[in-house]
Amino acid sequence: MASSTHVPLVEPGTRPELAELENTIRAERGGEIAVLYQALLNSPSIASGWEKMLTAVRNRTSLPADLRELVILRVAVINRASFEFEAHAPHARSAGVSEEKIEAVRSWPDQRDLFTSDEQLSLDLADAMTRDIEVPEALMQKLRARFDARGVVEMVATVAAYNMVSRFLVALNIVH
Repeated sequence: MASSTHVPLVEPGTRPELAELENTIRAERGGEIAVLYQALLNSPSIASGWEKMLTAVRNRTSLPADLRELVILRVAVINRASFEFEAHAPHARSAGVSEEKIEAVRSWPDQRDLFTSDEQLSLDLADAMTRDIEVPEALMQKLRARFDARGVVEMVATVAAYNMVSRFLVALNIVH
């Protein structure tokens, strides 16, 4: 356990009653149980629900992966969740986001012209939802003009879910 983490981390394989849940997490997360999930395993019901919801957000939406990862990175920056940023930068790269854009997310909207119109819209939404909670009607109109109802729900859910993730990480001081 990292000495500064505010809850004990559950070492995978040490609690037989968690074996099935750990196997589900491994299957969805690529084999390892990250420190975030080791903290979540302190509450099996929360860990299970978290995994189902975040798997849907990460892997079962119609959103382009680059937009998803850009908003996750932006939420991480705003909420000062370095763990989240470091965990998702490789996913952003895999989704085709350039190093220049990954770094520019840190100072959004300073280099606005570096981003496509869809990326700008997505980052504007991440900022509005994370900083102000309420989304201005003009921004929501742009979002609805660009995405169908499913896309709007998925984009909003992605920003909301990763606000939850980042705030959990920061509150419990979970770091790499």
